[in-house]
Amino acid sequence: MTTREHTYTKANQQRAAQYVEIWVIAQPSEVASMVQVASASGRLVYLGPPQAVGGDDTRQRRYLRLRTR
Repeated sequence: MTTREHTYTKANQQRAAQYVEIWVIAQPSEVASMVQVASASGRLVYLGPPQAVGGDDTRQRRYLRLRTR
């Protein structure tokens, strides 16, 4: 591996380590509370649209991307 390739790989790993990506499955009110706390703390980077779990289940699934620092 060349020095340039090594530097590029290391930089990508450091950028990836700055975020945590999670799927949250919960009631809409619980998800809203989580999002409010994450937003207030400045950690919320991206919030995906709500997706129904399906069937008679009233929970929803949301994708969250949060800063680790």
